[in-house]
Amino acid sequence: MAVRIDGKVISGIIKDEVKAEVSVLKAEGTDVTLAVIQVGEDPASTVYVGNKKKACAYTGIISRACNLPEEVSQAELLSLIEELNADVSVNGILVQLPLPKHISESKVIETISPKKDVDGFHIQSAGALLTGEPGFLPCTPAGIIELIKRTGIDITGRECVVVGRSNIVGKPMAVLLLRENGTVTVCHSKTRDLRSITKRADILVAAIGKPKFIDASYVKEGAVVIDVGIHRGENKKLCGDVDFESVEPLAYAITPVPGGVGPMTIAMLMKNCLEAAKMQKG
Repeated sequence: MAVRIDGKVISGIIKDEVKAEVSVLKAEGTDVTLAVIQVGEDPASTVYVGNKKKACAYTGIISRACNLPEEVSQAELLSLIEELNADVSVNGILVQLPLPKHISESKVIETISPKKDVDGFHIQSAGALLTGEPGFLPCTPAGIIELIKRTGIDITGRECVVVGRSNIVGKPMAVLLLRENGTVTVCHSKTRDLRSITKRADILVAAIGKPKFIDASYVKEGAVVIDVGIHRGENKKLCGDVDFESVEPLAYAITPVPGGVGPMTIAMLMKNCLEAAKMQKG
């Protein structure tokens, strides 16, 4: 039976570490503040924003809510971001995605100051990640590295396969695994004979966006399997990109859905907010 990598437990440890450091900063007269911008009232976005506010409350980070109507113009949204960029009391800025179709996500991300880009999506953050310079790491891939390392799994020299090449997960995931001295292959929709590649993986990260796509036939015995996907099945039960029931008996360690990667994303967001405050304090 595979080791279940418990994202709830590990994320709780990270949030406790952040909470302790935030408390020290408060004692020194420095607050940590995250501004969260939500455009419209998309139910899923509202849930995600609510979870981020709860994490802020737990860690002692001040959460500043900026709720805008669905019909807000791009110019108005960019103006708000510029105001928050200039506000020295705000350490981090997060714009909840997706945005309405009339607003350019890339323009919005580009407008956030790299010093407050706690999502790690800015092109400057991406460049720093690629070159190994200091900068904010994207929360989900950074959380996956923490899951692996805090489970006691050494990445050095392991064959790592990432299925998916998105800017938010797949590409940065590959770079972070490289930084941990893994030997990395990135697969995608045009990859030929996907099974033959994934079955080589000591560490397999599934970020393909298809429910239960990765079954036992894609997995090497004894592999570490990280499931980034989250979907709601026909019975409304949550599942991931991995067919957990068929893969678990084969794997050495595996993340469940829910309770695996998901909680780590918010924990790493809190860590990025703390790092932003420390950097801005100097």
